[in-house]
Amino acid sequence: MIRVLVTDDEPLIRAGIRMILASADDIDVVAEAANGREAVELVRSQRIDVALLDIQMPVMDGLTALAELRRTAPEVRVLILTTFGERHNVLRALSEGSAGFLLKDSAPAELMRAVRAAAAGEAYLSPGATRHVVDSLASGGATHRAENARRRLEKLTDRERDVLALLGEGLSNADAGQRIHMSEATVKTYVSRILAKLECENRVQAALLARDAGLGT
Repeated sequence: MIRVLVTDDEPLIRAGIRMILASADDIDVVAEAANGREAVELVRSQRIDVALLDIQMPVMDGLTALAELRRTAPEVRVLILTTFGERHNVLRALSEGSAGFLLKDSAPAELMRAVRAAAAGEAYLSPGATRHVVDSLASGGATHRAENARRRLEKLTDRERDVLALLGEGLSNADAGQRIHMSEATVKTYVSRILAKLECENRVQAALLARDAGLGT
């Protein structure tokens, strides 16, 4: 079972997240917190695999709590969950060591996917958050990055380039599959192959390469 901590200052939000995650056989919400300070204390006293942290909270906000958890409990995977999708929040969360960034208007299935990915040690960004990162980081030094990206993409097949272009748009595996008439499982296989060939740690790095190379634009 994946042991989850849900942190949000709104009781109804916490209840909604708990209800969604309770429908999964492999996820157990073992604790709730109303602010970042409570979350940090609960992690110290309980075994938590994945902590969901809202950003805007009293006493201690989610990003400050993230930094504290990365310092004191690096084994805990942290997902930032918020209604605020501003680029600086996404980038700061990633720089502080977040396992992912999920917007509160995400579908229930995406929430469960994110928790499972984080527990497995993978990075997870919602499609909307991916677009924020790509748009923000893909500016400045464009010419040099474009040449480097095009060289790296030369090792991909035409079909792999098609899939990579959709990653650059921030699409999920399911949405990408619908766009190019592939099953979600097949797209996932392609993504794994692409990451290996490009020597990227996650799909965000691959998306940045796609954007730098002008793929799909």
